[in-house]
Amino acid sequence: MNPMQRVMTAMGQAEPDRVPLFILATMHGARDLGLSIKDYYSRAEHVVEGQLRLREKYRSDCLNPAFYAAVEVEAFGGETIFIEDGPPNAGAPVLRQDADIDRVKVPRLEDCPGLQRGLEAIRQLKAQVGDDIPILGSVISPFSLPIMQMGFEHYLDFLYGQPERFDRLMAVNQAFCVTWANAQLEAGATAIGYADPLASTTLLPRAFYLKTGHRVALDTLPRIRGSVAIHLGSGRGLSLADDFAATGTVAVGVSAQEDLGHWKLAAGKRFALLGNLNGVEMRRWSAEDAEREVKRAIAKAGQGGGFILADNHGEIPWQVPDEVLLAIRDAVERWGHYPLDWKE
Repeated sequence: MNPMQRVMTAMGQAEPDRVPLFILATMHGARDLGLSIKDYYSRAEHVVEGQLRLREKYRSDCLNPAFYAAVEVEAFGGETIFIEDGPPNAGAPVLRQDADIDRVKVPRLEDCPGLQRGLEAIRQLKAQVGDDIPILGSVISPFSLPIMQMGFEHYLDFLYGQPERFDRLMAVNQAFCVTWANAQLEAGATAIGYADPLASTTLLPRAFYLKTGHRVALDTLPRIRGSVAIHLGSGRGLSLADDFAATGTVAVGVSAQEDLGHWKLAAGKRFALLGNLNGVEMRRWSAEDAEREVKRAIAKAGQGGGFILADNHGEIPWQVPDEVLLAIRDAVERWGHYPLDWKE
């Protein structure tokens, strides 16, 4: 099977030739090209070359040309802070006062160079790999984007105290999210990752999420013209399994803090699972650690398909060395082939 066939079979709740592997490395492409992270993201061609090199090295079953998360805040007039050894971060909040929400408008994709570079990277990758390898697009959910637009503490206070302004901000963010997601699909992305860390029960009670972020997700996902996978950015979400199923998501990213076996039972055949190798601990793994963790994940979630092995956050930290990622690759090749007739 080629990567697309392997992934689509697993997503269809059947067993492919082996468990699909997503090495969701983004910044590592800069290292391979000998560029700073800032220079790497300055041109679509750098990201394209970096992703092709990383896929060849790690034999990942996808291409992940996602730029840094703060690129979406750039569209609203924000700045990005680049560092040498980690993901770029959003600068000062663009919505400093609650009244700013009354004036904020839906940005035009054409006016944001960072988003245009992201679309160009997807187009170039699609031209090179066609339909043989999945290309992942990504958006930040309308519900979680204000963490960067407003600052986390300000947004939490706002969430609980200003329902009318909340609805207006969600309408603006939703229009932007849907337009940005559909533009990536039109450029050649196979599916969209819907990053919604604030939905996690690590951060909000389920009852409050159901009144806010879940309502937004129910309205947003059907407007995206392609497959969408919800990712909680390492946060817990097992108690939300039924709620996620109601959105139509095709997959959910699983935290390293939760048991894949419990998630397998909760998901059933309604959606696939993505996860849940611990990206933070991965920095210190030996080859033996990597093999043990790969076997654990496959044993808990691999039977019957519906599982893609990946890290638990959706982005491999810069500090994770090649030796660990290569050991993960080799362990999947050793233990991930179907039928999974071995025992731990």
